[in-house]
Amino acid sequence: MTTPSLGQRLLRKKPVRTYVAETSAPGTEGGLQRSITLFQLTMFGVGATIGTGIFFVLSEQVPVAGPAVLISFLIAAFAAGLTALCYAEMSSMIPVSGSSYSYAYATLGEGVAFLVAACLILEYGISAAAVSVGWAEYLHNLIWNVTGLELPRQLLTAPLVAEGYAIRFGGEGWINLPAACLVFLCCLLLSRGSKESAKANAIMVCIKLGVLAMFIIIAMTAFKSDNLTPFAPHGFTGVSMAAGSIFFTFIGLDAVSTAGDEVENPRRNLPLAIGLALVIVTGFYILVAIAALGAQAQASFDGQEAGLATILQNITGSRLPAIMLAGGAVISVFSVTLVVLYGQTRILFAMARDGMLPRIFERVNPHTMTPTANTFIVAAFVATIAAFVPSGVLWDLTSMGTLVAFTVVSIGVIILRYTRPDAPRGFKVPLFPAVPILSILLCLYLISSLSAIVFKLTGVWVILAATLYFTYSMRHSRLEKDGEA
Repeated sequence: MTTPSLGQRLLRKKPVRTYVAETSAPGTEGGLQRSITLFQLTMFGVGATIGTGIFFVLSEQVPVAGPAVLISFLIAAFAAGLTALCYAEMSSMIPVSGSSYSYAYATLGEGVAFLVAACLILEYGISAAAVSVGWAEYLHNLIWNVTGLELPRQLLTAPLVAEGYAIRFGGEGWINLPAACLVFLCCLLLSRGSKESAKANAIMVCIKLGVLAMFIIIAMTAFKSDNLTPFAPHGFTGVSMAAGSIFFTFIGLDAVSTAGDEVENPRRNLPLAIGLALVIVTGFYILVAIAALGAQAQASFDGQEAGLATILQNITGSRLPAIMLAGGAVISVFSVTLVVLYGQTRILFAMARDGMLPRIFERVNPHTMTPTANTFIVAAFVATIAAFVPSGVLWDLTSMGTLVAFTVVSIGVIILRYTRPDAPRGFKVPLFPAVPILSILLCLYLISSLSAIVFKLTGVWVILAATLYFTYSMRHSRLEKDGEA
């Protein structure tokens, strides 16, 4: 047998038929169980997308765009929709766990797939730590609003601080204990089974949508059309600047595609859930923005902390709505962390199944039909980061990982349309190839707007990932063992 060259190894692709064969007999030993319904899958997308951003984004972006921030939301939704359409086609064609890692493996080759996997770890694993750090503050605010008690600062903040390119000890805290506790609570829930986790997430998502609906209803009672003028005080420049920032509040829709191995009727339900989640998220964002803009003058948004809660308190004269919104934020972040951790474990599961990681990551508990060891390893890693590293450093890495993954999926759609035009697809991107090309250009534009520190941190991460690939993954790849170049 001829040993494949380095180039052949980097470019070898995993056939789509192999993906289909691996998931054709769900529930068998070593496989995951198809137990997630369309509704639960849709709530995965909504739960991972609607985080705390909508509770605070208006305070940041109304001063930039004025009431025309409504147009910014629509532009951001359109941009996110381009990528969502590409994910919908890829997930219907390759309905497996692994998200854009699996899609890249089938279209661009093993080397690119491993790079994408490294970016996905940034998007899911690192963002889970960042989100849980934020949850600690929201929990503290809720406890203070309800009881008037304050938790010790030493247990709420990380001992590390970031200065330029360096991270050192010197923070005011000892450990961010609530953040670490949240990660392990999500871990325990995930280890009970994907069906149970999906049910719990659906309940939490319904609660946070209910809280946002309460805000919309109450705020609309104080609606004044005069608050919407002047509509665009800073012109289209302000609108476009706000749209770029608001785009990141739509990140999370791709979490749907990490559940490919555990979804009922995946070719139909994966693209449908992505589309439904996008519609629900966009609808709530627009309605919340309209209600908030109509309820108070645009000048009041500048520097306003806990904006939605403050608006309700001004309307009702009571602290109760603020407490309910704080509770909604706590539940919101819990569900985001749960889904993001779920996505991370399934990506690692897919990589281990391909031989890219040790087999412990693909080992499935026969009782719960979940990768239990994988889940606890991820939880320990994420909890440690959340407990000791400041969130600002974490968010920098998350943005790059997300946009690279989005770009690769859009490229994959174009490649498979030409290389496998007759392959079965449950959904096809309309206006091909304009939609994936626009998605790629948008992602590259947003990547170019990231700061220099993001590129340097990502470069270090890529070097670490490449080291792992060349020393372990390339030699243990299933394609290597099967003799496929």
